[in-house]
Amino acid sequence: MNLLVKQINQNDFAITENITREAFWNVYKPGCSEHLVLNKLRKSQSYIKELDLVAMNNNQVVGHIISTKAKVVDSLNKEYEVLCVGPLSVLPDFQKKGIGGKLMKESIKIAKRLGFRGMILFGNPDYYHRFGFRNAKEFEITTKDYQNFEPFMALELFKNALIDVKGRFVEDESFNVDEDELIEFEKQFPYKEKLVTDTQLKM
Repeated sequence: MNLLVKQINQNDFAITENITREAFWNVYKPGCSEHLVLNKLRKSQSYIKELDLVAMNNNQVVGHIISTKAKVVDSLNKEYEVLCVGPLSVLPDFQKKGIGGKLMKESIKIAKRLGFRGMILFGNPDYYHRFGFRNAKEFEITTKDYQNFEPFMALELFKNALIDVKGRFVEDESFNVDEDELIEFEKQFPYKEKLVTDTQLKM
């Protein structure tokens, strides 16, 4: 595979939204909303163009990752800027080929260069531990609703970068998706059937 990871060209915004839709469709819930989140993040104040990356294979976009500005707010309402990672998407036909890993490693490298303290995400612990992510509880960081669970993870971008960063993680409002907004946004894409899986029923 001839893979190249690079900063996205604005002409590929729609392509990456479709890749995100393909990657997440019916995975965690019937349909998905991650492609709308991506669309909204690019219009937000949290957007960082250097951390909007694509993976190219023979001039075809096959994967994508974005990281955006977020914050940890402590008990005194002091704010610490961090990064929120995701969505990370790879076309289904190209998954399990190391593309997501290359996108993640390049994203971490650029985030370090830009001087950010840490990266926070919600994802599969078995996957993200390999990049150094740990349960955010270890850093005394909770979700904005004061929750902690294994898929909520943080990564220090330099030694002790998060040692003084404790509190609630608050991501961009773009992650809040209105159902009517999603229905309208979906009209831009080819029809796909929404399925309910056994895993989703147990959630």
